[in-house]
Amino acid sequence: MLTKDDIEALSAGAGRSPDALFAAIAQVAAQRVGAGLVTVMRHHAAEQEVERLYSSNTQAYPVGGRKQKRDTGWSRKVLAEHQVLLSAGDDGIRESFEDHAIIFGLGLHSCVNVPLVSQGQCVGTINVLRAQAEWSADQIAVARALGLAALAGVLMMR
Repeated sequence: MLTKDDIEALSAGAGRSPDALFAAIAQVAAQRVGAGLVTVMRHHAAEQEVERLYSSNTQAYPVGGRKQKRDTGWSRKVLAEHQVLLSAGDDGIRESFEDHAIIFGLGLHSCVNVPLVSQGQCVGTINVLRAQAEWSADQIAVARALGLAALAGVLMMR
């Protein structure tokens, strides 16, 4: 779970700016679950797209990038049903992400996608990727807790 130091870092980031909060989230994710990439996306429901608001690796995944998310298993589970999605191992990554070659090129082999839900609507996602394929229930709980912090950042950007 998150430590007192983690919570203080997140609070300090939230007090400065959404970008500072997102950077603190990425740092905590790296320390707690070995994250190699963290992205925060805004959901544009009418366009069925997600837009990258933050990336811990802007070379591979630049801020502002958009992806279509029309009627896929990923979009149904995460954006419509508001469920956490674990894509563990290379097969899971291939099934969930068209850009799996980029993900593998970064040495990453699993992802937890956490929907960011406000007033019954998915307003975005936080995506935590790492090299290790398997995730424990506690590690997924950390990603979900970081999702609450990311939700605050996305709402600050409205």
